[in-house]
Amino acid sequence: MKVQMVKVEEAVGMVIPHDMTKIEKGGFKGPCFRKGHVIRDKDVPELLSMGKSRIYVLDFEVDEIHEDEAGVRLGAAAAGEGVTCSEPRESRVNLHAARTGLLKINVPALKKINRLPEVIFSTLTNNTPVIEGDLLAGTKVIPLAVKEEVIGAVEAICMDLGKIVEVIPYQPMDVGIVVTGAEVFSGRIQDKFGPVLQQKVESYGSRVLHADYALDDPEVIAQKISAMVAAGAGLVLVSGGMSVDPDDVTPQGIRLSGAFVEKYGAPVLPGAMFLLAYHGDVPIIGIPACGMYFRITLLDLILPRIFAGERMDGDDIVEMAHGGLCRGCTECHFPRCSFGQGGR
Repeated sequence: MKVQMVKVEEAVGMVIPHDMTKIEKGGFKGPCFRKGHVIRDKDVPELLSMGKSRIYVLDFEVDEIHEDEAGVRLGAAAAGEGVTCSEPRESRVNLHAARTGLLKINVPALKKINRLPEVIFSTLTNNTPVIEGDLLAGTKVIPLAVKEEVIGAVEAICMDLGKIVEVIPYQPMDVGIVVTGAEVFSGRIQDKFGPVLQQKVESYGSRVLHADYALDDPEVIAQKISAMVAAGAGLVLVSGGMSVDPDDVTPQGIRLSGAFVEKYGAPVLPGAMFLLAYHGDVPIIGIPACGMYFRITLLDLILPRIFAGERMDGDDIVEMAHGGLCRGCTECHFPRCSFGQGGR
């Protein structure tokens, strides 16, 4: 890339290396042409009217790419399903969600790209729930021109390791809910757990197949879970009775149903007494009492991944320890906060 001074009429197709300000008496004052602007035929009269008969321009080498073209190619290489790219501005291209769902970031490929010279790619964290229109990532090159081989290397990484940014849509499911506790079963107290869980389920485009109640009896709980699975539930939520007190027998009931327990107890607050199990391919989730009293708990980190079709295991929950502490803010901004971010 060379900087040279040329006549305006000979500058078409070349690049302006700095902002060019236009001042009109009693009127406009500001940049008329931005740094990096590629001069067009129609720009020549405007430049002449600004008193620019000769200007400094950039003349690219054959193997160099203008920053805006580079930004467009970076975005196109990285954007997967459910992602759209903006127009470039000073080479920066933003990637946005084209649908509501779970954001997936190809972290190994992202790191490999950012090790290349003169390229940056920044994203939200992996497994962030997003809605249509959300900003997901931004990418650009540092100089006004970059070597073709650099952009080619990014495109090769995305071809080899996969797209960088993708939004997985939530899969509608029929969900079974089992609320445990003699006090609720007998009607002595009103069920407040079921309505909270139903609202969460419906926010993902799913529906409650059936909500049932069970005594604090592991065999009864097991029967209720098995009945939900047999009826076609793709997910069963079991609330209450999750502590280590002798009369809290929900974990035992989940095991008696034939479900395999992936993890009982989680390094996340609130949500420490959480349980994740699978009855075949059907996730069975034991929800501690905090799920009723706190707006956001570990359940809200797990559900997006379940509804996106992901099968989770104990290691997934262990990794949530980093960032697994809710700050308990007076005004909750989840998922635009640190809760659940570190372990992704």
